Amino acid sequence: MLILGVESSCDETGIALYDTEQGLLAHALHSQVEMHAEYGGVVPELASRDHIRHVLPLTENVLKAANKTLQDINAIAYTQGPGLSGALLVGTSFAESLAFSLQIPTINVHHLEGHLLAPLLEINPPAFPFVALLVSGGHSQLMRVDGIGEYELLGDTLDDAAGEAFDKTAKLLGLGYPGGPALAKLAEQGMARFKLPRPLLNSGDLNFSFSGLKTAVLTLVNAHTNLDLQTKADIAWEFQEAVTEILTLKCMTALRETGLDNLVVSGGVGANSKLREKLNAATKRKLCKVSYPRLEFCTDNGAMIAFAGAMRLKAMQGNGNKSYGFSVRPRWDLAELQAP
Repeated sequence: MLILGVESSCDETGIALYDTEQGLLAHALHSQVEMHAEYGGVVPELASRDHIRHVLPLTENVLKAANKTLQDINAIAYTQGPGLSGALLVGTSFAESLAFSLQIPTINVHHLEGHLLAPLLEINPPAFPFVALLVSGGHSQLMRVDGIGEYELLGDTLDDAAGEAFDKTAKLLGLGYPGGPALAKLAEQGMARFKLPRPLLNSGDLNFSFSGLKTAVLTLVNAHTNLDLQTKADIAWEFQEAVTEILTLKCMTALRETGLDNLVVSGGVGANSKLREKLNAATKRKLCKVSYPRLEFCTDNGAMIAFAGAMRLKAMQGNGNKSYGFSVRPRWDLAELQAP
């Protein structure tokens, strides 16, 4: 079956075609980073309008790249939530109306389920069950994953997520938007000069808290009247060390407590090279396996939505939705999902 995937939850428009027999055929992504950089963050109304401008041309480009037509599509998967309401409405209404015109089923996908399953797109995909670290946008969660829709929340963020902490710390250091990649790049020039706290590192549970770490950075920044480039780099280095140390320790604790030896890391922060370095070393020491999506699929994309939709449609034996009514879910707990 050929599945069209549509992603429009925030500031990236993603379209992809996934074939259940041949795999990923084509995908395309339009990023709004340059547009939102002027404002230092995502402007929801601008994001929605930009999705409208690009969703149809991207679909046409992907069909052409895969040498397919609309009539070849068997189902359409789209992100129903969580995300920005207006942005979600663009992708949802496009997907449902196109499916109605073609009289094919739709599959509404949870954005985080897309991220969680993205590593399964790789040549050697991880096998169920596994522990998943989801570090995407406002989410920092540890999940036990036993199958499609079989998710148990092990740990969650109590305040700021890791991605939010990266962006806010980058802003404190006067870096551009998006802050995470800019801070990681600056940290490459830094050294061990400062010491920041590791919140909840030894809390005895699997929860996260990064708000206090961000506040500690603010205190450190305010203590320096002359914040030169090297000082910024040293702060960035220590901040990244703190976040990656926390994430790594919690992941290893989750593996130990669940008795599993398979770890999956998904989401934008999952592209961080320091985090991958630490997780690779830690899992190797414990004879565990860690899997990541390729870098281009760490951030939002249509491929992960097409794949998640295909997996759900397969589990439903091809019986997707054909009512063509639609709604969006800006707030949607991944733990609420059920097996198809």
